[in-house]
Amino acid sequence: MLFVSPLRTSQLPEKPWQTGAVVRLVISVVIGILIGAVVSTVIRYFETPETAPVFKFLSLAAAAVISYVAAIVMLSRPWPSEPGIVRLIILLTLIYGGIFLTWAASKLIKGDVELKNTVVAMLIAVLAFQGLALLLTHFFLNEHSTGWLEAFGLDLHTGQSLLIGMGVGVLILYPVLLLNDLCFQLFERLTLHPHEQQTVEILRQTATLAGRIASGIATVLIAPIGEEIIFRGILYPWAKRSFSQPAALWSTAVLFGAIHFNLSSFIPLTMLALVLIYLYEYTGNLLAPIAVHVVFNGANFIALFFQQK
Repeated sequence: MLFVSPLRTSQLPEKPWQTGAVVRLVISVVIGILIGAVVSTVIRYFETPETAPVFKFLSLAAAAVISYVAAIVMLSRPWPSEPGIVRLIILLTLIYGGIFLTWAASKLIKGDVELKNTVVAMLIAVLAFQGLALLLTHFFLNEHSTGWLEAFGLDLHTGQSLLIGMGVGVLILYPVLLLNDLCFQLFERLTLHPHEQQTVEILRQTATLAGRIASGIATVLIAPIGEEIIFRGILYPWAKRSFSQPAALWSTAVLFGAIHFNLSSFIPLTMLALVLIYLYEYTGNLLAPIAVHVVFNGANFIALFFQQK
């Protein structure tokens, strides 16, 4: 009750997100990550000497992409409340067929299938996840007969929401980073051997100006906008409407911390997610949590840049 009671003065109206549409959106985003894996595999193929014949490899990779895209097209269109078994079988065939074809293509590459260029790998991951999420949200909103402004309150006290978001972003920056450092030291003492987030490690290794600019755009702009739309803009209001406010609050915050796949950052990012949810409830405008997220990622990016210097 302590965490939920302040939300009773919320300016966030109930959203009409349908469960079926939310599930299809989430599955589509996961498929987007699989497409990113195919793209990475293709790039790695041309980085590796003495690989299998190009026609055979590209045929498998292209077939995998076609399977994934066909699955996303199916999911982007409205489904009946009780989809037929044939539709589900076709969808599963496309998804698992794409996974098998991706695996078969990767087996034709000698050595490690991971990309040597870590910046390119990060850009592919961001575009396949957060970038595709932005594109798919367009179809999600069309299905609910609403636009971006109305769906996420983007026209509600815009200037005020941005200022509040930037102010909160500055205020929470040090506490969240301090908590992250404490968690890192704690896990070190427990001999759990925590590591930095993969994105942070990649940014540390980025030496070229072009790589830094591309990394900055991806981590400071694309990633925060995509993640806020998915987690705060869609998943949280849906879970709040479908279950309860406490369940929505904690489940989406924990999921946000977990998807970054970093042990020492899990608790700090979960706490950050709680702040972002409160801010969205308080302002009713998704620009506020987006501004916090941009400030947070931007400050970390600048700090890593000067550490390199």
